[in-house]
Amino acid sequence: MYRGKLWTMRQYAGFGTAEESNRRYRYLLEQGTMGLSVAFDLPTQMGMDADHPLAAGEVGRVGVAISSLADMETLFRGIPLDRVSTSMTINSTAAILLALYVLTARRQGVDSRKLSGTIQNDILKEYIARGTYIYPPRPAMRIITDLFAWAAAEVPEWNTISVSGYHIREAGSSAVQEVAFTLANAIAYIEAALAAGLQIDDFAPRLSFFFNSHNDFLEEIAKFRAARRLYAHLMRDRFGAQNPRSMMLRFHAQTAGSTLTAQQPDVNVVRTSLQAMAAVLGGAQSLHTNARDEALSLPTEESARLALRTQQIIGYETGVANTADPLGGSETIERLTSEIERDATAYLKEIDALGGTLKAIESGWIQNEIQNAAYEYQREIESGQRVVVGVNKFREKEEKPIPTFRLDPELERAQIESVGRVKATRDHAAASSALARLGQAASDGSNLMPHILSAAENYATVGEISDELRAVFGEYRETGY
Repeated sequence: MYRGKLWTMRQYAGFGTAEESNRRYRYLLEQGTMGLSVAFDLPTQMGMDADHPLAAGEVGRVGVAISSLADMETLFRGIPLDRVSTSMTINSTAAILLALYVLTARRQGVDSRKLSGTIQNDILKEYIARGTYIYPPRPAMRIITDLFAWAAAEVPEWNTISVSGYHIREAGSSAVQEVAFTLANAIAYIEAALAAGLQIDDFAPRLSFFFNSHNDFLEEIAKFRAARRLYAHLMRDRFGAQNPRSMMLRFHAQTAGSTLTAQQPDVNVVRTSLQAMAAVLGGAQSLHTNARDEALSLPTEESARLALRTQQIIGYETGVANTADPLGGSETIERLTSEIERDATAYLKEIDALGGTLKAIESGWIQNEIQNAAYEYQREIESGQRVVVGVNKFREKEEKPIPTFRLDPELERAQIESVGRVKATRDHAAASSALARLGQAASDGSNLMPHILSAAENYATVGEISDELRAVFGEYRETGY
């Protein structure tokens, strides 16, 4: 818990160009943020450069546009990477973005072995709940295990995956499903790493998790406690881990974006405060608090600052950080913890009976379970059985608009021009040669990371590196279930 050190207070941010996002990061650090959390735009997440035809209208919209090493250097200009922990929410292109980050650190004179942070790198939940996948599941898993093996030597302090229940919950799952399906994904990653020849205690200490902190205050606290207990048993009993750090479920939490309302947005401050308190009482190691205006737009600087202040008040003023597991022993919390652990375990047994996580995803079973839970939740809201303040009860007849963030449309044009300059001024022969070596490694089974690093260092773009892998691995197309 937090008697010696508070959780890392992060604010998820990124928009427009690297230069614009760099200014926001500097601002957040000045306001007391302890670590950075990078949001990438959809083209970057999908392995497309800003000048790709399908990227039109999406460049810099829901995160920062990163197309090459030049962008990554700009994103962290003036930010000492040996003194800042960085979390990057990126999955299909995670290996590429981590390579860009390591190269940027080296150019700052920072030893990559001293870098700390997390790359989300959780592709399975993309097939389940979110959709920013590129390759079919099995080659995508190979990229992840290649990253595990490479990072163990090159960036040993880096968390090489953040297995995400957050997006599963945002897609409509229940609390039990969030725990069960997140741990089912973790089991799949661990089994893939073991099959690739890695040793459990060599990579397990760098696994981390990402959970949602939703509205049901007591259930959420119990959910975090149940996940921690269940994971420890899995690691010890199923995988034979010996290192105590391999059995520790370390997690980042984010308050529930799906609970934010466009109606009466100031009320979202109260929702977020309670959700953040649940995450803290449940033992989060890292936390992001959503801003009041995020149902309407990207957050303004003012609302992002207020969201950060919410964490700071919890950490420094409430006293809840003075006691480890302050609700441990509560009859209700202990009962809920055991119930969630029991029901999540039942789900894990059912997934095993189906042939494991990949088969449960490929058949659509997990997706259907989430869709059924989401339907039931929405039905309760529409019937009035579940109250949402300001939406189906306690409405205002007239609501005053609040100031919202507006993204300058010129930023997309500027990013496209930036990509063009990189492609025009780089050493074309060196970039082409590095890409060819990457394609060969994808075909012959060699570890991909050194070749991704080489291509990125020679200013091959995110889109070009992704296309080289597409040519070998193909692209995933979701089928109806």
